[in-house]
Amino acid sequence: MPEPMPAAPRKLGTFRRLVPYLREQRVLIAGWLFFLAISSAATLALPAAARFMIDRGFGQTDPAQLNAGFIGLFAVAVIMAIASASRYFCVTLLGERVAAKLRSTLYGHLLTLDQAFFERTRSGELVSRLAADTELVQTVVGSTLSLSLRSLVMLVGSTTMLIVTSPRLAGLTAMVIPAVILPIVFLGRRVEKLSRESQDRIADASAIASESLNAIHTVQAYTREPRERERYTNAVLVALSTARARIGTTAWLTALVILLSFGAITLVLWAGAHSVIAGEMNAGVLAQFVLYAVVAAGSVGGLTEVWGELLRCAGALGRISELLDTHAEIRSRENATALQRPVRGALRFEHVEFRYPSRPDQAALHDLTLRIEPGETVALVGPSGAGKTTLFQLLQRFHDPQDGRITLDGIDLRALDVAELRSCFALVPQDPVLFGASAADNIRFGRVEADPSAVEAAARAAESHDFLSALPEGYDTYLGERGVRLSGGQQQRVAIARALLRDAPILLLDEATSSLDAQSERLVQHALERLMEHRTTLVIAHRLATVQKADRIVVLDGGRIVAQGTHAELLREGGLYAELAKLQFAA
Repeated sequence: MPEPMPAAPRKLGTFRRLVPYLREQRVLIAGWLFFLAISSAATLALPAAARFMIDRGFGQTDPAQLNAGFIGLFAVAVIMAIASASRYFCVTLLGERVAAKLRSTLYGHLLTLDQAFFERTRSGELVSRLAADTELVQTVVGSTLSLSLRSLVMLVGSTTMLIVTSPRLAGLTAMVIPAVILPIVFLGRRVEKLSRESQDRIADASAIASESLNAIHTVQAYTREPRERERYTNAVLVALSTARARIGTTAWLTALVILLSFGAITLVLWAGAHSVIAGEMNAGVLAQFVLYAVVAAGSVGGLTEVWGELLRCAGALGRISELLDTHAEIRSRENATALQRPVRGALRFEHVEFRYPSRPDQAALHDLTLRIEPGETVALVGPSGAGKTTLFQLLQRFHDPQDGRITLDGIDLRALDVAELRSCFALVPQDPVLFGASAADNIRFGRVEADPSAVEAAARAAESHDFLSALPEGYDTYLGERGVRLSGGQQQRVAIARALLRDAPILLLDEATSSLDAQSERLVQHALERLMEHRTTLVIAHRLATVQKADRIVVLDGGRIVAQGTHAELLREGGLYAELAKLQFAA
């Protein structure tokens, strides 16, 4: 199971994270606030207009004055409609822009994090934060935040007008305010906690779905569909249960506030009615007060309804903040040392000690010292877990050794700019990684500026031109997610073409021909041999037949170098290499 991330702040203070994104949208915010002020003022003018109609319009026999009153009332409604539509446009577009910028920033930040972070974090959870959490932020900024501010403005405005209209009745209304606020404070904390838990459970379900769909071939091959469906359904049901608790609590909160608010209106209306009967108040004043009270109660109810959404968004922003506040341990120094060009490709491992963060008690490499000369081809052999792939990881600085150092052309890797360092390597992994793009885009992944002729030349050298040109749209054919439209051997040859096109001074080949048939392997091996000329090359090999021509073979076992030499020398010495050779060649 992945390690849990640090707890995020669960208060509305997390909305400060949005301030930089909101500052970039000053024009939309200004428009939103301007039209909010107009629509709110128009709404607050309606009760006063109603009082005018009751006290003067209905009491007059002049139809012209009555007509003027209704025309004025309709004019207020027109202003309110136009202002409300303009406010909606500004704030909805604001939410879209803020969410888009937040998604872009978050994704860009994730790409900068190091391998240690991804070892302890599920990709499905990250996708959930990119999608569900940012979608919630968009909804809140583009709708909920506007509604809450509008409700707050209307509450303040209507409360002020209540006091102006009738101080005595306003004082009576104020007596129930504590009864309205206390449920919000008490139940709001519960809603906040459940909102965070709800988002976490949704992320768990997304992680399970992402994991299964990415391995759909294996799931179907082992007929695990029912079990994976059950796992996902159970996760969804847990998320639903948490959501049901959150919704129920929010519903109770809404019911209590509305009940108390309109109970106060009824009480005030009862007291005002007796004042009208006693001749202490005009009917128009009472009508105006009741309308303002309805507006105030509706505003309190609106605030209660959006409170849960605001708390959910606070939880989502807390989760997003966790990611944005996480920084890679592997990063470039401010004053990084520049490599001299052209890069020679001299590599040195000097007493390197390394333990993976997820396995701190087990040394992956122990006191390893190795010199690789420019242009030399060195093969790394040994049993699984010997440390071969770890050497590749350290060379590309996905991790740093705990002790010792690694140098390129005499410069410690930690002193180099990370991007410049990695640009010196071309990697062909054992399991090729292809993207949901065209064949040409996959080949030029490491050199995006390459023209079509260079792409085709690399494909020809990797023996992939024939099958790529035979595709329905040739090199522009979409290969599907993870290159599922190609066979395993074809995927490997596209990966080799990518490394050929990169034209880096150092090649890292991790069983680069393992998925090829005998004929294709021979052809690709010839292409790789041409590419290896004048380049430093490290080859991880389990099949010893592929490394017999290497300048030197380094035998690893348990994170240590136990032997090195040519194929013939190691056979004469005996030991682990001779045992491996005997097993393979005897078969």
